[in-house]
Amino acid sequence: MTPSTRTDVVIRTYGPGQVPPLLDTIADVWADAHPELVNNPGAATDGLSADALRRQVVGHLRHEGFTLVAAYAHGTMVGFGYAFPCTPEYWYGPDLLPDIPEDVRAGRLMGLCELAVSPSWQCQGIGTRLHAELLKAIAPQWSSLLVRPDNTAGRSLYDRLGYRYAGPYRNTPNGPVFNLLLLPVEDAA
Repeated sequence: MTPSTRTDVVIRTYGPGQVPPLLDTIADVWADAHPELVNNPGAATDGLSADALRRQVVGHLRHEGFTLVAAYAHGTMVGFGYAFPCTPEYWYGPDLLPDIPEDVRAGRLMGLCELAVSPSWQCQGIGTRLHAELLKAIAPQWSSLLVRPDNTAGRSLYDRLGYRYAGPYRNTPNGPVFNLLLLPVEDAA
């Protein structure tokens, strides 16, 4: 069976009210997918930890259109992603907004906040399927995300999905620098 035709993986979609009971499970999947961050004290200081993920998700639940998708194999969650529709002003902030192309600023935007797949399930099309389900649920014209420059596996997936580098981005003034990526969704179809 080829990776893109796995039938033993089921994708489920959740709205904001269904997510709180899943927080520990998605934090475990995130930690499994990011072992380089789990035991790195600097990562926790930069807000890259399972606890920070839990807080981030809870904070994002208030956004209208919040959607979480999860991949299950044999009843066990092996991957997840979540996103929500947002304004360019919210997503990019006042410093970066002037550098964002006008057609992106004027279009419907999806902020992809997390996409993680357990290592033993990576490279089997699961991340692509999770991404497709988020695009289907939110129906944006543009998708945008942040990826750590050293996250080569994530960047490889995002490159295959059609995301392109738009510039450097910091969540906080002293936080780590991320790569801001953009995807015109009509190109992803």
